[in-house]
Amino acid sequence: MPHTLLDRIASPADLRTLDGAQLERLADELRDFLLHSISSTGGHLAANLGTVELTIALHRVFNTPEDRLVWDVGHQAYAHKILTGRREAMGGLRRKNGIAGFPRRTESPYDTFGVGHSSTSISAALGMALAAQRQQSERKAIAVIGDGALTAGMAYEALNHAGGLGADLLVVLNDNDMSISPNVGAMSNYLTSLLSSPIYSTLRQGGKEILKHLPPVWEMAQRTREHLRGMIMPGTLFEEMGFRYFGPVDGHDLGTLIKTLDNLRQIKGPRLLHVVTRKGQGYRPAEEDPVAYHGVSRFDPEHGIVKPTAPPAPSYTQIFGQWLCDMAARDERLMAITPAMREGSGLVAFSEQFPERYFDVAIAEQHALTLAAGMACDGLKPVVAIYSTFLQRAYDQLIHDIALQNLPVLFAIDRAGVVGPDGPTHAGSFDLSYLRCIPNMLIMAPADENECRQMLYTGFCHDGPAAVRYPRGQGPGATVEHAMTALPVGRGEIIREGREVALLCFGSLLSAALAAAEHLDATIVNMRFVKPLDEALIDELSGRHRLLVTIEDNAVAGGGGSAVNEYLATRNSRPALLNLGLPDRFLEHASRDELLAESGLDVAGIERQVRARLELVRPASVARQNAIR
Repeated sequence: MPHTLLDRIASPADLRTLDGAQLERLADELRDFLLHSISSTGGHLAANLGTVELTIALHRVFNTPEDRLVWDVGHQAYAHKILTGRREAMGGLRRKNGIAGFPRRTESPYDTFGVGHSSTSISAALGMALAAQRQQSERKAIAVIGDGALTAGMAYEALNHAGGLGADLLVVLNDNDMSISPNVGAMSNYLTSLLSSPIYSTLRQGGKEILKHLPPVWEMAQRTREHLRGMIMPGTLFEEMGFRYFGPVDGHDLGTLIKTLDNLRQIKGPRLLHVVTRKGQGYRPAEEDPVAYHGVSRFDPEHGIVKPTAPPAPSYTQIFGQWLCDMAARDERLMAITPAMREGSGLVAFSEQFPERYFDVAIAEQHALTLAAGMACDGLKPVVAIYSTFLQRAYDQLIHDIALQNLPVLFAIDRAGVVGPDGPTHAGSFDLSYLRCIPNMLIMAPADENECRQMLYTGFCHDGPAAVRYPRGQGPGATVEHAMTALPVGRGEIIREGREVALLCFGSLLSAALAAAEHLDATIVNMRFVKPLDEALIDELSGRHRLLVTIEDNAVAGGGGSAVNEYLATRNSRPALLNLGLPDRFLEHASRDELLAESGLDVAGIERQVRARLELVRPASVARQNAIR
């Protein structure tokens, strides 16, 4: 499809000059551009195809970037990026030195708030609305939130606060999980436009004032209104929280969207517009399977996503999913919990085989952990499958509800360490650091697929909180043993004997460390446990090596290397140390291999840094030996 109109849009000001027919044409061109752009770069497809008309309408009606538009999560913000001057940059989406997959304040003035995690938009937009009020500005604040994001408690905390304050805030609920039923069509759109019009608002407020002077009539009118709204409209909850509810509106009816938003722009106070969209709109494969087309790699739009003829090597996620099913068949106490990440965490097979023992709590990480704690209190063995970056959201529950009570909850922590194209909001850079400081925690980092399976079993057998953290994607290709054997807790293993240098590896970077060790003639150690630490092994290594090097796919600050440093600080034998890990900054989006190389955690980077440190260590060692002589 030629993009004659889209090519003319350099900013939202340009689309405000278009008439209705041109805007409809622009929506078609924009959807076509999205499909072909994302199919060539990878990224989030289905949600973005579903918000084309909504994005056009928002930028048409509101004076962005002066009016603050906040996208929740950001999975649906690609059209926003294209319409705000970044169309040419979409070829570098989520690639090293390219534009991010989520809105970022440093990328554009139109990205008013950096996002990536769910359910933050209403809180952020409320803060912006209060800032405008404080500054006596007419600036508007709009939060666009998906129906899935409303499953998180933070969204309701913000709604409750905004309604209580009477803040001048518009929340747009993008409901893409349900189709528009026959009785929600043109008539419903007309009624919503009417209900949001200035004339209706004036009459409604005036009617309230008149009826308030007639108490019995006012009371009856209120009861009748709430009864009818509760029967025929889904907005009662929002009304009770202090919001005026409008909708539902067909999110693909551009004319109605623009008219409704234009009316709502004139209204003050907390209001919520319910917009119904369809994920994958306009591309049939994505409409029929929005889960498969949520996040995609490169594919041919003509044929859709083609499954590989030969099954790929199992990923760490698949290793976990298979272990979970096997373990559940052996132990009826096992319960699996996930915060809305069934597919991503490898729980599809388990949910089908053991539906009564599977709990998807929606985007509610805090609830997931305390739910697990309650189960553990009464004899069950819960396994919480969660991404590293999302576990951060339940840190208080991890400490207060699980670790403090020393409850046997197993955490299967996926996407640990460097993740890649999704960028810093989704990186699992900190879990070793924030877990290690918590008492009672057992923390393991597998070096390969088989070790992952055995560590999961070890953690499940442990009578207390345990965590197994593993990266996204595939491991080195180790043979996975069906038998499950508990590992000796707190014991590492020497893999290769060498001279001068010992490389102590925590987790998935062992294969790179092994290759570097061959070049360095270094001892290589699979530490396995971050907590408890194998102190006896560290004593042995420090007694016969000039330099100890710790290697981990985690922030250096507070990680496994810090644990080794802290232990050696209590000992008389103190060899030279080098801690290799992720740097003290947020890593940008790029491939996992690119980010590891940038952090000096590939084979060449490990070897280079060790040799540089040895050059500093050797003269000092010679000087000490001469002094002894």
